[in-house]
Amino acid sequence: MPNQKILYITTEMYPYQEDTNLATVVNKMALKMHNEGNDVRVFMPRFGQISERKFQLHEVIRLSGMNIIINDLDQPLIIKVASLPGERLQVYFIDNEEYFKRKQYYFDDEGNPFDDNDERAIFFARGVIETIKKLNWVPDVIHLNGWMSSFVPIYLKTYYETDAYFKDAKIILSLYNEKDAALSNNIEEKLKFDNISGLKALENPTIQNVVIESMNYVDSIVKGDEFLNEELDKAFNETDTSKSEYLDVDSINQLY
Repeated sequence: MPNQKILYITTEMYPYQEDTNLATVVNKMALKMHNEGNDVRVFMPRFGQISERKFQLHEVIRLSGMNIIINDLDQPLIIKVASLPGERLQVYFIDNEEYFKRKQYYFDDEGNPFDDNDERAIFFARGVIETIKKLNWVPDVIHLNGWMSSFVPIYLKTYYETDAYFKDAKIILSLYNEKDAALSNNIEEKLKFDNISGLKALENPTIQNVVIESMNYVDSIVKGDEFLNEELDKAFNETDTSKSEYLDVDSINQLY
Protein backbone atom coordinates (compact mmCIF):
# COMPACT_ATOMS: atom_id res chain seq x y z
CA MET A 1 0.00 0.00 0.00
CA PRO A 2 1.65 3.27 -1.08
CA ASN A 3 1.57 6.61 0.72
CA GLN A 4 2.64 5.15 4.04
CA LYS A 5 5.29 6.66 6.29
CA ILE A 6 7.76 3.85 6.92
CA LEU A 7 10.62 4.16 9.40
CA TYR A 8 13.48 1.68 9.13
CA ILE A 9 15.64 1.53 12.25
CA THR A 10 18.72 -0.53 11.57
CA THR A 11 22.29 -1.14 12.66
CA GLU A 12 23.47 -1.84 9.12
CA MET A 13 22.63 -0.82 5.57
CA TYR A 14 24.40 -1.26 2.25
CA PRO A 15 26.56 0.51 1.07
CA TYR A 16 27.55 1.88 4.49
CA GLN A 17 28.17 -1.72 5.49
CA GLU A 18 28.93 -4.42 2.96
CA ASP A 19 28.90 -8.20 2.85
CA THR A 20 26.15 -8.84 5.43
CA ASN A 21 22.65 -10.09 4.77
CA LEU A 22 21.21 -7.56 7.21
CA ALA A 23 22.75 -4.60 5.36
CA THR A 24 21.61 -5.93 1.98
CA VAL A 25 18.05 -6.73 3.09
CA VAL A 26 17.50 -3.30 4.67
CA ASN A 27 18.81 -1.56 1.54
CA LYS A 28 16.48 -3.54 -0.72
CA MET A 29 13.44 -3.19 1.55
CA ALA A 30 13.84 0.55 1.98
CA LEU A 31 14.41 1.16 -1.73
CA LYS A 32 11.49 -1.04 -2.75
CA MET A 33 9.06 0.75 -0.45
CA HIS A 34 10.49 4.15 -1.43
CA ASN A 35 10.09 3.39 -5.13
CA GLU A 36 6.50 2.27 -4.56
CA GLY A 37 5.56 5.78 -3.42
CA ASN A 38 5.95 5.55 0.35
CA ASP A 39 7.61 8.19 2.54
CA VAL A 40 10.62 6.22 3.80
CA ARG A 41 13.23 7.29 6.35
CA VAL A 42 16.14 5.20 7.61
CA PHE A 43 17.92 5.67 10.95
CA MET A 44 21.20 3.98 11.86
CA PRO A 45 24.29 4.55 14.05
CA ARG A 46 27.14 6.58 12.57
CA PHE A 47 29.78 3.93 13.22
CA GLY A 48 33.41 5.00 12.82
CA GLN A 49 33.92 2.96 9.64
CA ILE A 50 31.38 5.06 7.73
CA SER A 51 33.25 7.69 5.74
CA GLU A 52 31.55 11.07 6.06
CA ARG A 53 33.40 12.39 3.02
CA LYS A 54 32.71 9.40 0.76
CA PHE A 55 29.00 9.28 1.59
CA GLN A 56 28.57 13.05 1.98
CA LEU A 57 27.17 13.05 5.50
CA HIS A 58 26.42 16.43 6.98
CA GLU A 59 25.17 17.49 10.38
CA VAL A 60 21.56 18.61 10.75
CA ILE A 61 21.97 21.50 13.18
CA ARG A 62 18.26 21.91 13.91
CA LEU A 63 18.04 18.27 15.04
CA SER A 64 21.36 18.09 16.88
CA GLY A 65 22.08 19.61 20.26
CA MET A 66 19.85 17.48 22.44
CA ASN A 67 21.35 15.56 25.32
CA ILE A 68 20.35 11.99 26.12
CA ILE A 69 20.72 11.19 29.82
CA ILE A 70 21.96 7.66 30.43
CA ASN A 71 22.39 6.56 34.03
CA ASP A 72 22.55 10.23 35.13
CA LEU A 73 25.20 11.14 32.52
CA ASP A 74 24.45 13.68 29.78
CA GLN A 75 25.51 12.49 26.33
CA PRO A 76 25.26 14.92 23.38
CA LEU A 77 23.22 13.73 20.40
CA ILE A 78 24.49 14.62 16.93
CA ILE A 79 22.29 13.94 13.90
CA LYS A 80 23.83 13.59 10.45
CA VAL A 81 22.04 12.92 7.19
CA ALA A 82 22.89 11.70 3.71
CA SER A 83 21.04 10.54 0.64
CA LEU A 84 21.52 6.91 -0.27
CA PRO A 85 24.05 7.04 -3.15
CA GLY A 86 22.21 7.47 -6.45
CA GLU A 87 18.79 7.62 -4.76
CA ARG A 88 16.48 10.23 -3.25
CA LEU A 89 16.18 8.33 0.00
CA GLN A 90 17.30 10.03 3.21
CA VAL A 91 19.37 8.17 5.78
CA TYR A 92 19.78 9.70 9.23
CA PHE A 93 22.78 8.83 11.37
CA ILE A 94 22.77 8.87 15.18
CA ASP A 95 26.19 10.07 16.29
CA ASN A 96 28.06 10.58 19.53
CA GLU A 97 31.84 10.73 19.72
CA GLU A 98 32.16 8.60 22.83
CA TYR A 99 29.89 5.82 21.61
CA PHE A 100 30.36 5.58 17.86
CA LYS A 101 33.67 7.10 16.77
CA ARG A 102 35.62 3.85 17.32
CA LYS A 103 36.54 1.84 14.24
CA GLN A 104 34.88 -1.41 15.30
CA TYR A 105 31.19 -2.18 15.70
CA TYR A 106 30.59 -4.15 18.90
CA PHE A 107 33.85 -6.02 19.51
CA ASP A 108 37.44 -4.86 19.95
CA ASP A 109 40.39 -6.14 17.92
CA GLU A 110 40.71 -9.14 20.24
CA GLY A 111 37.07 -10.07 19.76
CA ASN A 112 35.90 -8.89 23.19
CA PRO A 113 32.57 -7.06 23.38
CA PHE A 114 32.74 -3.40 24.35
CA ASP A 115 31.80 -2.79 27.98
CA ASP A 116 29.41 -0.02 26.99
CA ASN A 117 27.46 -1.85 24.24
CA ASP A 118 24.34 -1.58 26.40
CA GLU A 119 24.73 2.21 26.77
CA ARG A 120 25.38 2.57 23.06
CA ALA A 121 22.16 0.69 22.27
CA ILE A 122 20.12 2.72 24.77
CA PHE A 123 21.55 5.96 23.38
CA PHE A 124 20.76 4.86 19.82
CA ALA A 125 17.18 3.85 20.64
CA ARG A 126 16.36 7.00 22.58
CA GLY A 127 18.20 9.15 20.03
CA VAL A 128 16.03 7.79 17.21
CA ILE A 129 12.80 8.27 19.16
CA GLU A 130 13.62 11.84 20.20
CA THR A 131 14.79 12.81 16.70
CA ILE A 132 11.66 11.45 15.02
CA LYS A 133 9.57 13.54 17.41
CA LYS A 134 11.66 16.61 16.65
CA LEU A 135 11.15 16.00 12.91
CA ASN A 136 7.41 16.10 13.55
CA TRP A 137 7.08 13.06 11.27
CA VAL A 138 4.74 10.34 12.54
CA PRO A 139 5.48 6.90 11.05
CA ASP A 140 2.72 4.45 10.18
CA VAL A 141 5.19 1.55 10.32
CA ILE A 142 8.39 1.11 12.32
CA HIS A 143 10.54 -1.75 11.01
CA LEU A 144 13.40 -2.83 13.30
CA ASN A 145 16.59 -4.50 12.07
CA GLY A 146 19.69 -5.34 14.10
CA TRP A 147 20.00 -5.96 17.82
CA MET A 148 20.47 -2.32 18.90
CA SER A 149 17.07 -1.47 17.41
CA SER A 150 15.46 -4.01 19.78
CA PHE A 151 15.68 -1.44 22.57
CA VAL A 152 13.30 0.84 20.64
CA PRO A 153 10.04 -1.09 21.26
CA ILE A 154 11.03 -1.77 24.87
CA TYR A 155 11.41 1.97 25.43
CA LEU A 156 8.28 2.88 23.46
CA LYS A 157 6.12 0.55 25.57
CA THR A 158 7.64 1.54 28.93
CA TYR A 159 9.53 4.84 29.21
CA TYR A 160 7.41 6.48 26.46
CA GLU A 161 4.20 4.63 27.32
CA THR A 162 2.20 7.78 28.07
CA ASP A 163 3.50 9.57 24.96
CA ALA A 164 0.82 9.34 22.25
CA TYR A 165 3.20 10.22 19.41
CA PHE A 166 3.83 6.64 18.24
CA LYS A 167 0.60 5.07 19.54
CA ASP A 168 -0.78 4.18 16.07
CA ALA A 169 2.48 2.94 14.56
CA LYS A 170 2.73 -0.73 13.67
CA ILE A 171 6.05 -2.14 14.93
CA ILE A 172 7.71 -4.95 12.96
CA LEU A 173 10.84 -6.82 14.12
CA SER A 174 13.11 -8.69 11.70
CA LEU A 175 15.26 -11.43 13.23
CA TYR A 176 18.85 -12.08 12.12
CA ASN A 177 21.66 -14.40 13.21
CA GLU A 178 23.89 -11.86 14.89
CA LYS A 179 26.97 -12.62 16.95
CA ASP A 180 25.90 -12.97 20.56
CA ALA A 181 27.73 -11.49 23.55
CA ALA A 182 27.13 -10.59 27.16
CA LEU A 183 25.98 -7.08 27.99
CA SER A 184 27.12 -5.10 31.03
CA ASN A 185 26.15 -6.53 34.41
CA ASN A 186 24.86 -3.12 35.47
CA ILE A 187 22.49 -2.68 32.53
CA GLU A 188 19.68 -3.21 35.04
CA GLU A 189 20.70 -0.03 36.89
CA LYS A 190 20.80 1.97 33.65
CA LEU A 191 17.32 0.81 32.65
CA LYS A 192 15.98 1.40 36.17
CA PHE A 193 17.11 5.02 35.84
CA ASP A 194 14.54 5.21 33.01
CA ASN A 195 11.96 3.37 35.17
CA ILE A 196 12.32 0.15 33.17
CA SER A 197 12.42 -3.04 35.23
CA GLY A 198 11.19 -6.62 35.28
CA LEU A 199 12.68 -7.64 31.93
CA LYS A 200 13.38 -11.35 31.73
CA ALA A 201 16.47 -10.62 29.61
CA LEU A 202 18.11 -8.98 32.63
CA GLU A 203 18.45 -12.38 34.31
CA ASN A 204 21.14 -13.11 31.72
CA PRO A 205 21.75 -9.88 29.76
CA THR A 206 23.02 -10.75 26.29
CA ILE A 207 22.53 -9.32 22.83
CA GLN A 208 20.30 -12.21 21.78
CA ASN A 209 18.23 -12.22 24.97
CA VAL A 210 17.36 -8.55 24.48
CA VAL A 211 16.21 -9.33 20.92
CA ILE A 212 14.10 -12.22 22.25
CA GLU A 213 12.67 -9.95 24.97
CA SER A 214 11.70 -7.32 22.39
CA MET A 215 9.45 -9.85 20.64
CA ASN A 216 6.93 -9.15 23.41
CA TYR A 217 6.83 -5.42 22.60
CA VAL A 218 6.17 -5.48 18.83
CA ASP A 219 3.12 -6.13 16.65
CA SER A 220 4.73 -8.51 14.19
CA ILE A 221 7.92 -10.55 13.74
CA VAL A 222 9.52 -11.79 10.52
CA LYS A 223 12.60 -13.86 9.84
CA GLY A 224 15.27 -11.61 8.31
CA ASP A 225 17.54 -14.61 7.82
CA GLU A 226 15.85 -17.63 6.26
CA PHE A 227 17.33 -20.01 8.86
CA LEU A 228 17.77 -18.79 12.44
CA ASN A 229 20.06 -20.24 15.08
CA GLU A 230 18.50 -22.78 17.42
CA GLU A 231 17.74 -20.47 20.36
CA LEU A 232 16.35 -17.66 18.22
CA ASP A 233 14.26 -20.09 16.16
CA LYS A 234 12.86 -21.63 19.36
CA ALA A 235 11.85 -18.19 20.66
CA PHE A 236 10.32 -17.36 17.26
CA ASN A 237 8.25 -20.54 17.27
CA GLU A 238 7.09 -20.10 20.87
CA THR A 239 6.13 -16.42 20.81
CA ASP A 240 2.47 -15.43 20.83
CA THR A 241 3.24 -12.33 18.77
CA SER A 242 2.01 -12.35 15.16
CA LYS A 243 4.81 -13.70 12.96
CA SER A 244 5.84 -14.51 9.42
CA GLU A 245 8.39 -16.88 7.99
CA TYR A 246 11.17 -15.50 5.81
CA LEU A 247 9.92 -13.33 2.95
CA ASP A 248 11.99 -12.37 -0.06
CA VAL A 249 12.23 -8.65 -0.68
CA ASP A 250 9.68 -8.77 -3.51
CA SER A 251 7.09 -9.99 -1.00
CA ILE A 252 8.04 -7.74 1.91
CA ASN A 253 5.18 -5.30 1.42
CA GLN A 254 2.85 -8.06 2.68
CA LEU A 255 4.02 -7.00 6.13
CA TYR A 256 2.77 -3.45 5.72
